[in-house]
Amino acid sequence: MSIKKLSISLIFSKLVVTKLLITINSMYNLYAIFVRFLDICKELSDNLVNESGNIPRCGVVPRFSDLEIIALSLTSEAIGIDSESFLFSKLEEYRTEIPNLVSCRQYNDRRKYTSSLCKVIRDRMIQRLDGCEEYFCIDSQPI
Repeated sequence: MSIKKLSISLIFSKLVVTKLLITINSMYNLYAIFVRFLDICKELSDNLVNESGNIPRCGVVPRFSDLEIIALSLTSEAIGIDSESFLFSKLEEYRTEIPNLVSCRQYNDRRKYTSSLCKVIRDRMIQRLDGCEEYFCIDSQPI
């Protein structure tokens, strides 16, 4: 019996993984998920934003809309990115698809500004879900 164990361990010791089938970087397409969340946000924010996707306010109209900020936030949370610096390092790959992307500092500031709109969109998501459950948890926030 000890000879069989020895031969099995020798076989396994010769196995070498040369190329992984799945890597963390290729498990998702960040831009495709962002676009899907943006479509959902546009659909659920009927009368809350203007035609450019921003909360109505005075001053300069941002090129990266408030809905895009919310969609980017939901995207990062959905795929498990909890670090803004990591998120923005991944977004560098999509600079051509997202040309008006804001800086990390502006993203954080505008996420705070749009938090009430994000809450309304989450509430509307819940209303569209099946009503059998009493509690929902979206983006780790009980509703």
